[in-house]
Amino acid sequence: MTTQQLAVRPFVAQDERAVVALWRECGLVRPWNDPVKDIARKLTVQPELFLVGTLDGRVVATIMAGFEGHRGWINYLAVAPACQRRGYATALMERAEQGLLQAGCPKVSLQVRRGNDAAGRFYDSLGFVTDDVVCYGKRLISDMP
Repeated sequence: MTTQQLAVRPFVAQDERAVVALWRECGLVRPWNDPVKDIARKLTVQPELFLVGTLDGRVVATIMAGFEGHRGWINYLAVAPACQRRGYATALMERAEQGLLQAGCPKVSLQVRRGNDAAGRFYDSLGFVTDDVVCYGKRLISDMP
């Protein structure tokens, strides 16, 4: 089977509806995270590290990366279910890591929700290891209506 080449580029405003739909399809959206607000926030900080993957102009994959001076972070890695297992997530991770390296980032971290074993196996295959840490979070701005 020949896999169609994924075109990777920075997010543009016209992508918003398709990106949010993709995140919903992939189960990434939670009630306490408004995806439209997350996009708007990302566009104010390193927007060049918010990437979309397209096939024939249609958004089928995303990744949101960032570097705050100490380490890089990966968020919203998503590939449409119908397009999974074609190497698209790996291609996006490689592009994001290149961008982080260019920014001087020495380490990249990410979070995987408990029970998402498939994501864990994917990140293992890319050389990620489980850090011996407990993740804490505190909401400073509520996205709840």
